[in-house]
Amino acid sequence: MTKHHPERRQAYDEPLWWALFSAGGVCFALFVPSAVLFLALLLPAGLLPADALSHQRASSLLFGLPGLIFVGATICLPLFHAAHRIRHGLFDLTLGSDGTNKWLMYGAAALFSTLALGVVLLGMLR
Repeated sequence: MTKHHPERRQAYDEPLWWALFSAGGVCFALFVPSAVLFLALLLPAGLLPADALSHQRASSLLFGLPGLIFVGATICLPLFHAAHRIRHGLFDLTLGSDGTNKWLMYGAAALFSTLALGVVLLGMLR
């Protein structure tokens, strides 16, 4: 009598999601706290210059290649990190099917990343 083992499918896309998860975790740990420090604490407290010249300089940085990299590192990659955590949390709680959760979580991360990068790209065109 032989045991019947269910057919196992190997997820070929899983290394991509783990890479985005890892990169998002690093960016979330390194860049998000510094962005919060500068943009939400030091600038409103008046510890950084907020005159028209510094606003123009910040705008030119944000709506250029440095801004694209900044938004990618502080918004897009952490979104994929969060999507991966939520997906695996739903899997552990056995909520929904993994395939549907994968599409929902990574699809939402891709949508919001596209919106964030699109704002920067539109700003570059003006």
